[in-house]
Amino acid sequence: MSNFLMRPEDESNHTPDAVSNFNESVYCNGFDFRQQVGGWMRLGNRVNEGRAELSVCLYLPDGRIACQFLRPRIEHNNAFNAGGLSYEVIEPLKAVRMVYEGELIIVDNPDDLRDPQKLFATGPRLPGRVEFTHHASSPVHGGEPQDDTTPTMYGRDFSRGHFNQHGKVDGVITVGEESWQIDGRGWRDHSWGPRYWQAIHYYRLFIGNFDNGDGFMLLRITDRAGLTRRLGVLLVDGDYEEVTDLNVITEWTDQKDPARVHLGVATAKRRAVIEVEVLQLAPLRNRRQADGEELISRIAEGYSRFTWEGRTGFGITEYIERIVDGEMAGYPL
Repeated sequence: MSNFLMRPEDESNHTPDAVSNFNESVYCNGFDFRQQVGGWMRLGNRVNEGRAELSVCLYLPDGRIACQFLRPRIEHNNAFNAGGLSYEVIEPLKAVRMVYEGELIIVDNPDDLRDPQKLFATGPRLPGRVEFTHHASSPVHGGEPQDDTTPTMYGRDFSRGHFNQHGKVDGVITVGEESWQIDGRGWRDHSWGPRYWQAIHYYRLFIGNFDNGDGFMLLRITDRAGLTRRLGVLLVDGDYEEVTDLNVITEWTDQKDPARVHLGVATAKRRAVIEVEVLQLAPLRNRRQADGEELISRIAEGYSRFTWEGRTGFGITEYIERIVDGEMAGYPL
């Protein structure tokens, strides 16, 4: 991504644009392969709207999901710290830490997430604490475009700048009286600029890590006109290889959730076939009002097992699509 500028100061918060939907967000995930536990956290500052978007989603070894979704009030974009979720840069482009302390909703049946209003009103809750410290195991990928013609990863109407990085993760997940020390791998990103979730027509995102340090971030994204971009990286021996082609074949459940995926990936150096099995799915959504109309996106977040050349890795499968006239824009593609 040579058309992108990445500076250490981009680890810090940026001056908000004047647009009402300016968003600056940080995201970290981490998975302990041995204990089969992990999850992700995100905090998005929407300071011009006076609030943040807080998301915590943990996949527990017994199949439960522990989660929290809040919109805490904020008054500035000088830091990432709201609703019990905080983020700090330990060393720019090398190490970061994300910590959540607060209540978690315990989801015994992930299907209950399809009716969030009922779940948030009646779901059992436990105190929780999550800490992920990311130590970089790859270069930084992405940044801010150096010209007006270069598309950003998700499109300019979703973020102006975006960078991401694979890493070694240590920390802890505590849910009630249960606790797991985390010694695993993960991925993190940081983005800034205008954002509405409904700006994405549909996409398929795969983020994986393997014990030996290899991994990938693979994205197929399609706009309303049907134009599809295929991008991302394979991480091999500590270096990123830009994706030149990506094929995605999804096997769906009866509830129109991704269950298994077959990926064909090409870079300038290699071809790869990666098999995906979604182990635990959190079926989420985002909605907002615009000109008297309710706009809804389905966001499926799946803890996944990846198989690549006989090796097993873990991470996240994320499917996002607009709901148009009651139908998912990307199904069954």
